[in-house]
Amino acid sequence: MLKTDHGKGSAGGDASENKSFPKSKALHERACETLAGGVSSQFRAAGAPHPMFYVRAEGAQIWDADDNALLDFTLSQGPCILGHSHPELTGRVNESLKVGQLFAGQHMDELELAEAVKACVPAAERVRFAVSGSEAAHALLRLARYVTGRPKFIKFIGHYHGWLDNVSFSINPPRDETNAPPRPVAWSGGVPAALADDVIVLPWNDLALVEEAMATHGTQIAAIITEPVMCNQGCIEPLPGFLEGLSRLCDEHGSALIFDEIITGFRLGASGAQGHFGVTPDMALFGKALGAGFPLAALVGREKFMAPLANGEVYHAGTLNASNASIAAGRAVIDVMGRNNGEGYRHIRRLGCRMRDGIAAIGDQGRLDVRVQGPGPMFHMGFSERARATSYDHVLDYDKAMYGRFCAGMLARGVRLIERGLWYVSLAHTDEDIDHALATVREVLEEIGH
Repeated sequence: MLKTDHGKGSAGGDASENKSFPKSKALHERACETLAGGVSSQFRAAGAPHPMFYVRAEGAQIWDADDNALLDFTLSQGPCILGHSHPELTGRVNESLKVGQLFAGQHMDELELAEAVKACVPAAERVRFAVSGSEAAHALLRLARYVTGRPKFIKFIGHYHGWLDNVSFSINPPRDETNAPPRPVAWSGGVPAALADDVIVLPWNDLALVEEAMATHGTQIAAIITEPVMCNQGCIEPLPGFLEGLSRLCDEHGSALIFDEIITGFRLGASGAQGHFGVTPDMALFGKALGAGFPLAALVGREKFMAPLANGEVYHAGTLNASNASIAAGRAVIDVMGRNNGEGYRHIRRLGCRMRDGIAAIGDQGRLDVRVQGPGPMFHMGFSERARATSYDHVLDYDKAMYGRFCAGMLARGVRLIERGLWYVSLAHTDEDIDHALATVREVLEEIGH
């Protein structure tokens, strides 16, 4: 594991001293003259005190343009499961580039990674590689529609399945006070209103409402697509029997069950959430941790649903699919995390649970309503009077302004967090890192609690 210096960059300084970011601010202002909003992903625009610029990263640390060394629990929004610039990862990628960057044809690393994914993932009777999770979700919904001959799908309020139009509904809608049945709410301008006709949105973890929707619309529903853990909003785990119930309903009505494992895949374990919870979907998509920071996604499924890809009845394409560097990164992740009978997965679970439980204990000792939940390798932190969140409506109870103050305090002391409350732990994090982060959490909570 790579060691960190907890805030000591090449310019010196200590984590106990508040950081400042003038160069990063000036660079963002300059970027706004050319990059739309100064960023290349809308999620980055929400950074505070402003979108940050970074110059290098190693292990569990990332250095910004002002040479502040930051202990990193964002892991680039989740992909960097091995940490930053892991030597085996970069070594394999560099070796792959020596023979070519893109063949637009098949190669041995691609085949062997597909075989490794198939060996790990219960649903992976067949595998295809793609560049992003957004396009993988799009492809699987296309397959579900073709195989079932039906137009509609169910998604859950607060779940994120990429930024493409057909799934851009009810990702972070405002609270509905009408008590009327939920209706799809477009996430963005420019999403055609007509697409809402094919989307049924439902609250997460309410199996009775899913049963009702399937009874009413089952002959039209091609698929239920779900995050097996509602990672993007509150890191909410499924209630007992919920995923099993979705599987049963899909079997009964001839619909496909799709697990969006972009976050849970190769983070909860080699077999993903489907192995963790013991529920095998018809199809699933993977990304983030699988590529360790390189553009790589996988769409997998049972033969029945993947056969139309094999025979060309359903198209999925992409010039950059299975590029040499991305595939080499995927092979490194599976090999490194799986070594010693999965020691990497045990490491991130142990440290993640220690971090999660440590924050909860500090919160219990103070005056703030600190709420922490999630499996451990990823978890959510926020401030709420509610003891536990089990649905999107509960997430709306969190005090986002308070968490913004908390993130600002952590960043000023050299700890980088995702502003929406999701924490990630990597193979590069150490017990020393967790000790340091918990001490910083205590300091910031004491400050904002006064």
